Amino acid sequence: MASSNIFFIIAIVAFFAVPSCLATEFTVGDEKGWNLDFDYQSWAAGKEFHVGDKLVFNYRAGVHNVIGVSGIEFQQCQASSNNIVRSTGNDVITLSTPGRKWYICGVPGHCAARNMKLNITVLAQVGSPATAPGSPTSPSAATPNVAFSFYGWIAVMVSFIGLVFV
Repeated sequence: MASSNIFFIIAIVAFFAVPSCLATEFTVGDEKGWNLDFDYQSWAAGKEFHVGDKLVFNYRAGVHNVIGVSGIEFQQCQASSNNIVRSTGNDVITLSTPGRKWYICGVPGHCAARNMKLNITVLAQVGSPATAPGSPTSPSAATPNVAFSFYGWIAVMVSFIGLVFV
């Protein structure tokens, strides 16, 4: 009896832990890194970014930086003075909310003339109801995430097997 309770607890933990393990770390620009004259929009095309994922900006410190900006600032390649400037050369940004995100290099000329800018859309966290920004968020309007459902069923099956065979 005690072993079936332990099996059940493990299944519950797996059910809630697996979606957080699915977070992805994206190195912006892959092996090119965060650099001049690279097409970051093509790099981002086809990738799905979710809440909990991380963006890693690799570049030579002191030569570039990374600034999260608004959509208007992105279009103008101009950051306001209240934006956070990251400049370590290995900046990691955890995507904490869904929606559009914009990043530029704030060094003069790097964004507008040399294409150091990235625009992505962040989707809801893997394992949470998928909702688009501005859409209703009630449970009846939410669409379940396929990965979450899949791992949830695995956890249910494991706990069922544990209860039957142990």
